[in-house]
Amino acid sequence: MTACALTPAHPPGDPARGHPALSTVLYRWDPAARIIRISTTADRLKARQVRNSPHVALHVQGPDVWSFAVAEGEAEVSGDAAELLAFAGEQPDAAAFLEQQARERRVVIRIKVSRLYGTALDLP
Repeated sequence: MTACALTPAHPPGDPARGHPALSTVLYRWDPAARIIRISTTADRLKARQVRNSPHVALHVQGPDVWSFAVAEGEAEVSGDAAELLAFAGEQPDAAAFLEQQARERRVVIRIKVSRLYGTALDLP
């Protein structure tokens, strides 16, 4: 997991301005499926923004100032157990983990990446 910025297309309440709303997040990248998963709580602004406008961009800084990657795509918010486990990875007690996630009202923002670009990409 790495920290990066998630940018919904238009912040709710002020779409006329059109300024993106940035949020630092931890994410997991599944390159085979081209899926990015981000954990948050159901009531956080980023989850509400994705529900209002699913078009997002994720900017990841590379090891130097000129190195970066951007993933653009459609996002959805899911409280599905499989998504929570896919984000968290292997858990010694999946049932206890999911109970904790439910208490914290955890959800996963799932981004289906349609466009990927930048200087830090290791693509064929």
